[in-house]
Amino acid sequence: MRTTKFAALAAGMTLTFALAACSGGGAGTGTDDATEAAGGEQIIGVAMPTKSSERWIADGNNVKEQLEALGYTVDLQYAEDDIPTQVNQIDNMITQGADVLIIASIDGTALTSQLEAAKEAGIPVIAYDRLIRDTENVDYYTTFDNFEVGVQQATSLLMGMGLVDDAGAATDKAGPLNIELFAGSPDDNNATFFFNGAMSILQPLIDDGTLVVKSGQTDFQTVATLRWDPATAQARMENLLTGTYSSGDKVDGVLSPYDGLSIGILGALKGAGYGTTDQPYPTVTGQDAEAGSVKSIIAGEQYATIYKDTRELAKVTVAMTDALLQGDDPEVNDTETYDNGVKVVPSYLLKSQIVTVDNYKEVLVDGGYYTEADLA
Repeated sequence: MRTTKFAALAAGMTLTFALAACSGGGAGTGTDDATEAAGGEQIIGVAMPTKSSERWIADGNNVKEQLEALGYTVDLQYAEDDIPTQVNQIDNMITQGADVLIIASIDGTALTSQLEAAKEAGIPVIAYDRLIRDTENVDYYTTFDNFEVGVQQATSLLMGMGLVDDAGAATDKAGPLNIELFAGSPDDNNATFFFNGAMSILQPLIDDGTLVVKSGQTDFQTVATLRWDPATAQARMENLLTGTYSSGDKVDGVLSPYDGLSIGILGALKGAGYGTTDQPYPTVTGQDAEAGSVKSIIAGEQYATIYKDTRELAKVTVAMTDALLQGDDPEVNDTETYDNGVKVVPSYLLKSQIVTVDNYKEVLVDGGYYTEADLA
């Protein structure tokens, strides 16, 4: 029965946003003299992957501002998705006497020697949103519930195609519907969590014929997009359209795990004649609520994005950093999920939310993440 087939979706829907409270050093709570004195001249090294994505710029700024509000000195570096550059940046942070390292890695397996050096120097390491793999020398991890993010992406895909309503309940619409799958970068641990979460919802519908991946490309390695590169995603979508869909069949939905990829995918679709009254865009998902994609959602192009409040991620990370430097145990809420191949890394997980044209004002504008002018 359709009600049984879609029963799992209601559990996967997260259309309410409940951020977990964080404790520790009271990040973001003020800059009184006592708090500033606690920071002293201690240096926090913050390594971010790239400025080519709006979200990483916001992450870096949020972490820096909140740490400086506590009186810490911050060495914020961006590596523009170049692994040797990030390696050198972290080496320099260690050499220059960083007291804590906060690292959003480009390749979660490429920092083994740097983390060994940090361990020898007594420098705690916090993996920021991307798990650092294959080393015991990572102390904590702050992120979102990444499997649930994937569940939300798949759920929003089904919403946009009319197979479920906003509450996750099955509608009367039936398949088969053609979809194509995209995944994130294979060197980013989060990408597999996103994809596995999405496939936990989509695979049963693929198996029963409700959804058809016409290209046949369903395994992670085939659909992964190195470095989350929009141009790579656009080129692959163009190839799918000129190959798999050359007979005139239409794409009904595209699972995209990141807004940057979504923009590239939509570019390919527009070039193939989608985006008109006679041939509207298929449902295209996303992640990170980047301003360009929110504008695309408002314009009726991209269907949805997954909103992850980077302000809250920064707040948790800063509280964790402050706790470490005060000699306290940082608060965590997950000690089972994130096995990096050597150890299970103690983690703090935050919640995320599906955003569509129906709720973007309430969530993003009323919530203070953007102003109306930002999205004009």
